[in-house]
Amino acid sequence: MLAAVAAAGVIGTLAACGGSAGGGGDDELTVWMLTLEGAQKEAMDTLVSDFEAANEGVTVNIEERSTDAHKDALRQVAGTDAGPDIYWYWEGPGLGGELVEAGLSKDLTAEYEQYGWADRFGEATLSNITRYGGYHGVPFTQQAEAIYYNKELFAQAGITAEPTTYEEFEAAAAKLAAAGITPITFGGTVNWHVMRLLDSLIETNCGSDTFDQLVTTETSWDTPCVDESFTQLKTWGDEYFNDGFQGVADAEAQQLFYTGDAAMAYEGTWFDSLTVDNGMDPANIGVFKFPTGTERLYGFGEGFYINAASDKPEDAAKFLDFVTSTEEQNKVVGAFSPISVNTEVPTATGNPLHELWPPLYDAASGFYLNNDQNLTLDQTTEYWRVMNSVLTGGLAPADAGAEFQAFVDSNA
Repeated sequence: MLAAVAAAGVIGTLAACGGSAGGGGDDELTVWMLTLEGAQKEAMDTLVSDFEAANEGVTVNIEERSTDAHKDALRQVAGTDAGPDIYWYWEGPGLGGELVEAGLSKDLTAEYEQYGWADRFGEATLSNITRYGGYHGVPFTQQAEAIYYNKELFAQAGITAEPTTYEEFEAAAAKLAAAGITPITFGGTVNWHVMRLLDSLIETNCGSDTFDQLVTTETSWDTPCVDESFTQLKTWGDEYFNDGFQGVADAEAQQLFYTGDAAMAYEGTWFDSLTVDNGMDPANIGVFKFPTGTERLYGFGEGFYINAASDKPEDAAKFLDFVTSTEEQNKVVGAFSPISVNTEVPTATGNPLHELWPPLYDAASGFYLNNDQNLTLDQTTEYWRVMNSVLTGGLAPADAGAEFQAFVDSNA
């Protein structure tokens, strides 16, 4: 009962903030998304101001939240009219798909035909938009994730080349630690940050086919390659992570990279602009694919969805058509990702780091998704619990796969 009352209170607060299905006047669109800063904030301000100038009388109200607060807010308004007109979210089945299943997302099949969106975006970019039947969401970014590293710190540790195998990667971490340099920085208070390493270790040890079978529960997690991945995760946590990482948030962890107090960060294409915004010299930064030994690149898609409860779906669609248009994407490409989802927009050139990504995209045979986007919400929560139990010593790495599989079996 207390939980129900608390949830009702939160929804009431959100309704007061956003109003009924977006709130505001007849000519106001409410958009929920993550908190933006620096170049990304400027880019979104540009898109909004351009749209408002082209649509006299229409106001776009952007409401920003931190990652976990954004997830919670959207889950709480699903099935109500307290949500926004448009919401930004990840596209994978474990996140975007959860809200599709909850009925929050409007099927945009008619809008795709009206605006010709299917021709604007590439096939790979649309794969998570069409996976639920119809069209749910409009692509906004196709992000890739890789290892950013500080060239000066690598040189200090005697590392002369980017690692191309997992063995070389771990050896580089050992050299950095021996030189008194924190090898890699993670924020443990947000589970999805450390999860990036675990996901990539599983891709490394199990291979692409088995990885995909694991996340779709077509094969058992109680397998040696999963046990090896958790064993390696424990080693990284004990020997190569920043001290006290479990009490550090992702933003704090990133600061260690910006200030030169950690040699590596496992981040994505959005990090190009963040490093420069935080005063780093891009000439001192390198980027390499996590050396899984597979041809896939780690990454995910992000999109804007129209709330099925919005009473302004036409204006919402007009906004999404505008912000993904060739003209507008040419203005903001590079702020959110160096490669636009609009196939007519060339790769960004404003930041030298952007030039490092096309070879990684071109060499990739596809993407393996972050597992909080592959797994269901309940599975993700258990995945994180098992991960943290291994890192804190509460669970032996050799027992981790079996424990997660037991949860999958009991909730099938």
